[in-house]
Amino acid sequence: MYPAIHFEMPAKDNERVRKFYESVFGWQITQLSPEMGDFLLAFTTETDDRDRMPKRLGAINGGFYKKTKPDQQTKITILVDDIRDVMKKVKAAGGKFLDGAHGELDEVPGVGVFATFTDTEGNVVTIYEDRSPNPTPNQQALLG
Repeated sequence: MYPAIHFEMPAKDNERVRKFYESVFGWQITQLSPEMGDFLLAFTTETDDRDRMPKRLGAINGGFYKKTKPDQQTKITILVDDIRDVMKKVKAAGGKFLDGAHGELDEVPGVGVFATFTDTEGNVVTIYEDRSPNPTPNQQALLG
């Protein structure tokens, strides 16, 4: 099974969404710079200081991105071991990649590669292949 490792939700107002999730759920919210789209990191569980990954198995962190269109929705990221193989499976099962018929990879150097698609129900999902020099134990278990 490939695990869900990250979520992103759209937000119209960063301060309002930060206050809501901090006060209701006790999450720790950190705003990134304008160069990073003013993305809000949401830490939902105790996190390892070395790699910022959740300490509790099955828990995930995520964040909030600036809502710019009415049809934007929550999306999850799923960790995979071979992104091109999973992309073929997504297409064969009826998924559609947002970057066109073939799907394009977005790379974050030293981190990994991503591809985003809609599933058969219109949900937006990102798949991620870790290519970091120091994967977490959970990533190593999946990738090993």
